[in-house]
Amino acid sequence: MDPQSQTTSLQRLQNVEKRIVRVLELAGGVMDEMANPSGPRKELVNSHCSEFMQSVKDIQMTLREEIKSACEYRPFEKCDYVPRISNEICCKKLEYVIAQVDEIKRTIDEYSEA
Repeated sequence: MDPQSQTTSLQRLQNVEKRIVRVLELAGGVMDEMANPSGPRKELVNSHCSEFMQSVKDIQMTLREEIKSACEYRPFEKCDYVPRISNEICCKKLEYVIAQVDEIKRTIDEYSEA
């Protein structure tokens, strides 16, 4: 699949939004047609209802796919931040312990000389 035909999740959701607007327009058209004083035109109502149902199915399918995709998305799965920070903390603790041991050694040396 070439990059131009690929769409992002946001683009797909924006298309769903446009289709929802179209579905509402269809519903409004059917309501207008039903309120027509000369009676509704059957073929127009059938056409609008068919398009409405197909659009609702398409919207449901797209939203279901987007929800599934969002549930599978784990942006921090390969992130090494936690182990790296943990490592840095351990290094700082070791530096502190080494400094304390050096201080103890210095104190022992001073005590021995006295």
